[in-house]
Amino acid sequence: MKRLIAAVALFGICTTTAHAEKGFIMLASTIGPIDAGIVTTLEDAFEKESGVRVRHVGAGTGAALKISEKGSIDLVMVHAKSLEEKFVAAGFGTERIPLMYNDFVIVGPSSDPAGVRGMKSATAALSKIAEKQGTFISRGDKSGTHVAESELWTKAGLKPSGAWYKVYEKGNEGNVATLRFANNSGAYTFIDRATYLSIKKELKLEILVEGDEALLNRISLIPVSQKKYPKVNSLDSAAFVTWLTNPSKGQKIIAEFGIDRFGAQMFFPDSKEWHAQHDKK
Repeated sequence: MKRLIAAVALFGICTTTAHAEKGFIMLASTIGPIDAGIVTTLEDAFEKESGVRVRHVGAGTGAALKISEKGSIDLVMVHAKSLEEKFVAAGFGTERIPLMYNDFVIVGPSSDPAGVRGMKSATAALSKIAEKQGTFISRGDKSGTHVAESELWTKAGLKPSGAWYKVYEKGNEGNVATLRFANNSGAYTFIDRATYLSIKKELKLEILVEGDEALLNRISLIPVSQKKYPKVNSLDSAAFVTWLTNPSKGQKIIAEFGIDRFGAQMFFPDSKEWHAQHDKK
């Protein structure tokens, strides 16, 4: 909760500035990419090249979209397709623009009491965790991570409940906080790979289930509608979007992010421009 309060406080401080001058973009971003460090990396690189400052407020996807409905955010970076489509359909945003993706994984203790290690189906793994009543931690906060987890339980034909399924009361603080809580609890959880890699050295939990196409985690950009909110800085936001989706600029940074620091690629480019250039090769 402290993180969300801090984010809202930052939001309150910055919104007046965001619309009092050109050359400033206010971004509402889901927490995972912020925790991984890629949001700040992209913001700083764009500011260095363009002179346009970008600052962000971090919240789960559901909360980030709600904040953006107030009209004081210029651009949104989120990862829950169903919520994104509702946001655009309601006129708050102009369109969903593919930016990047990574994937979710199911992690758990090395002892793996539910016996899911190496399973190729995420829904089958969740069904087995439920059957064995292995302790499972959920963010439970309507974030993109929680929405993706919930959709998998639905695909598995289950509504998890009982003492084994625990909703983390501070889930809105993000994936890092949730992962640390699961680690301290010796429990299973559903998390994005980038978050896991970013704090892997402090964890006892291991990746047990990965590689299922259902675990892909696609992150989108949504410009907030200037038609609905005339003070939105759509000009600089459009320039930022163009830069982020450019194969030789933002997409290149995304492709290289994490390799030096963590020894693994943490995010993968997903813009139409990137695919147009690279899928032909």
